[in-house]
Amino acid sequence: MPTTPSFDPAWLDREYNNRALVPEHGDIFARWARDSALARQAPGALIDVDYGSGAGEQLDIFPAEGGGAAPAPVLFFIHGGWWRSLDKADHSFIAPAFTRRGACVVMPNYALCPAVTIPHITLQMVQALAWTFRHIAAHGGDPRRITVVGHSAGGHLASMMMNCDWPRVGADLPADLPRNGMTISGVHDLEPVMHTPFVQPSLGITPQQVAQASPARLPAPRLRKGRGAIEAFAGGIESSEFRRQTRILQQAWGRKVVPVCEELPGLNHFTVVDALADPAHRLHARALALLGL
Repeated sequence: MPTTPSFDPAWLDREYNNRALVPEHGDIFARWARDSALARQAPGALIDVDYGSGAGEQLDIFPAEGGGAAPAPVLFFIHGGWWRSLDKADHSFIAPAFTRRGACVVMPNYALCPAVTIPHITLQMVQALAWTFRHIAAHGGDPRRITVVGHSAGGHLASMMMNCDWPRVGADLPADLPRNGMTISGVHDLEPVMHTPFVQPSLGITPQQVAQASPARLPAPRLRKGRGAIEAFAGGIESSEFRRQTRILQQAWGRKVVPVCEELPGLNHFTVVDALADPAHRLHARALALLGL
């Protein structure tokens, strides 16, 4: 399994501290908040729907615009923030570009470290995705056409969802849930993060968690009749580690499971999320293709 070229603490902090690498991140977050507040006012939006009873176990649903006769494909988006910050409400701005094209968008929250562990958060996303499969038809979504997408820590969680043994979660859940996925700037090997000083005190990653919750250290998901593939992207001007973290998923799982692995020119760790919501960008087009739109 590929590892980082160095576990030097200062080097790891430089590579993984995206807020330091993108000094304008405050302006980006302010724009996200403004645009997300508008998106949450959309007719039909359902905010803070419980998918469980624990801390952070709510999700937002943005139904497809127009409400066509056929059920809409579902974009299940998992936010980032190093498993310790940010919120689904910060990312609602992503939804309108997809609901206008006929997708139903679901955005789950999760509890944050250090109150919980990364494996706990992973199981919360399993619970949220299972809830979505069981209930999204009531909101116009097609439970058999769920695409899971995540950014950064959310990219890690999206990849973990592709590797879940769903029938063990519930007898009513299909083995090929979700249909496919996309990881954007995802963290696919937790070992270097375990050695990164600015995040490890709040994450508390252990060697056992590295083995259990690193997608690139797990067996490749099984493809089933064209279902189960995941595409991997990173911004072209992200740190060398985030670009490496993207490549290692394809190296570990193979090109059949990860058929697309790309660095997108000119994008940093935060503007790559803007690209997902930009109808003119390739990243948005790839998401639409995964949704079948």
